[in-house]
Amino acid sequence: MEWSDLRVFLAIARTGTLGAAARSIGQSQPTMGRRLNALEYALGQALFQRTREGFVLTDEGSAVLAHAERMEEEAQGLERQLSGRERHLEGMLRLSSSDWFGAHLLAPVLAEFAQLQPRVTVELLTSAAHLSLPRREADMAFRIRPFEEPEVVSRKLMHIGYGAYLHNERAAPQAGDGTGVTLITMDTAFGGMPDAIWLKKTLPNAQVISRSNNRDVQARLCALGAGVAVLPRPLGDALRGVRLLDLGEAPPGRDTWVGYHRDMRRQARLRALLDLVVARLGG
Repeated sequence: MEWSDLRVFLAIARTGTLGAAARSIGQSQPTMGRRLNALEYALGQALFQRTREGFVLTDEGSAVLAHAERMEEEAQGLERQLSGRERHLEGMLRLSSSDWFGAHLLAPVLAEFAQLQPRVTVELLTSAAHLSLPRREADMAFRIRPFEEPEVVSRKLMHIGYGAYLHNERAAPQAGDGTGVTLITMDTAFGGMPDAIWLKKTLPNAQVISRSNNRDVQARLCALGAGVAVLPRPLGDALRGVRLLDLGEAPPGRDTWVGYHRDMRRQARLRALLDLVVARLGG
């Protein structure tokens, strides 16, 4: 097994196609295919499924990926040390979070990290769907529930308070009633969220005027005067033209957890980003 073949394997795993992988490391596409075949023959395992959409890691390929990334990190560390560039990390990190959390809390941290480590490319994917850390669909993920996968190292990052907001020109509703009040809340798939239940309980006679699974959309509707919305405080407090309502009690807040695959715990670029995230958001 040749290290150079593992570089080919890593390029294909990261780009998904032979052509893109070949361009990323300056090789021809036929050469990439031959070297991948040689690696699979040497290991006696198929590392990728060949699909019409591209190359998808098999279970065996996912296992090889973890080791290959560690080898790459060690090789890059040796190069940096010998060339006097130990402080400069390189490579890519893929993050997964909800849309509003990524835009309002992670983005400032990532901007700072880009100044500190300009050779590290951070890819942030925001979606209500969870990318799998065990399947290496993401390197680091932020969730509102604890991670249960045994392969994942995780910690509680922060507690986020929530509040009910309304446009400044709209009359405040009466807690326990809500007659004549319009609500902006979660879509039906997320109707069991604690803040959605709290809003319906607190203003039982109010009418739901809009639903969305996107907190930024809810915030925008609230700022345009569409109705009362329960928003994370970091988002709602920064929203212009609205005020925080006092309805007797605050909506339930949420804890946020950060997790990463245990095989990544020694990767220098991940540790550097994690340390900065914890320093800026932890609490």
